[in-house]
Amino acid sequence: MKISVLGAGAWGTAMAISLSSRHDITLWARNAGQIEQMTAIRLNQRYLPDLPLPDSMRLSADLDATLADAELLILAVPISALRPTLEHIARLPRPVPVIWLCKGFEAGSALLPHQVVAEVLPPSFPCGVLSGPSFAQEVARSLPTALTLASADADFARETACALHHARLRIYSSTDVIGVEVGGAVKNVLAIAAGIADGLGFGHNARAALITRGLAEITRLGLKLGGRAETLGGLSGAGDLILTCTGSLSRNRQVGVLLAQRHTLPDILQQLGHVAEGVYTVREVRRLATELGVEMPISAAAYRVLYENVPAAEAVEALLNRAPNCEFQ
Repeated sequence: MKISVLGAGAWGTAMAISLSSRHDITLWARNAGQIEQMTAIRLNQRYLPDLPLPDSMRLSADLDATLADAELLILAVPISALRPTLEHIARLPRPVPVIWLCKGFEAGSALLPHQVVAEVLPPSFPCGVLSGPSFAQEVARSLPTALTLASADADFARETACALHHARLRIYSSTDVIGVEVGGAVKNVLAIAAGIADGLGFGHNARAALITRGLAEITRLGLKLGGRAETLGGLSGAGDLILTCTGSLSRNRQVGVLLAQRHTLPDILQQLGHVAEGVYTVREVRRLATELGVEMPISAAAYRVLYENVPAAEAVEALLNRAPNCEFQ
């Protein structure tokens, strides 16, 4: 299959590497200089500097040429770039299947990715989301990973999952697009909170409690938006949450650790050099939770640390001092 991966960050490059043994892959980046460098040294020096690019993988900075003969488009751009990328795809003379990898809510509108897709792409374009517990470095190294591909079209989800599936990348199909997207979005916010707790030295017990109560927050919001409980307890919900809250490769968790060490947010983002989606997602999560009347105290605490200059230790103490309640109320 001719697959074009749009976005040559860590995740897009990793997916392109992973799929290149079975498919005809073109990796696109908007930065022509980046593509020139990658072509010359066969490495993505900025994002995956230790992982050579397969010789068979084509690299391009020409979006029109990249789209021209693609049989599947995999969008690995940040959610902030999703709408403009889709607007370009919508001008194609023929419908092309589209899969997106971004996690979060669109800034300002609080729309999930599939809602942005529905506003921009004609309904003739088959589409779906691919998400789950996955670090780009491990996928690129062919370490075993399991993901979920969700689409409102069950046949498309199943057939595309089978086409992308291989021995080290197990892909399950689903029709619960909302549940998959909510899990992928909110876990980044909770990973910042987990990083704060770790950075404060609160230990493994506190981390386990935070992950479990964080899953309750994801589930409450996901159900309110129309997701299914089994999805939120599956790979793209609980699985992604566990990985992002515990893994040393998690950028969102690193943000929390550095906040606990009293670094400023601008300094943290400059130090990371990569997108940490939870920093932006937390604003939309807070707005949605308020509008929908969904209790999300951990997410609210993360927001206060990030945007109201509340010291990390003070925000965590406020969480710990909340009145006891029934666990499943």
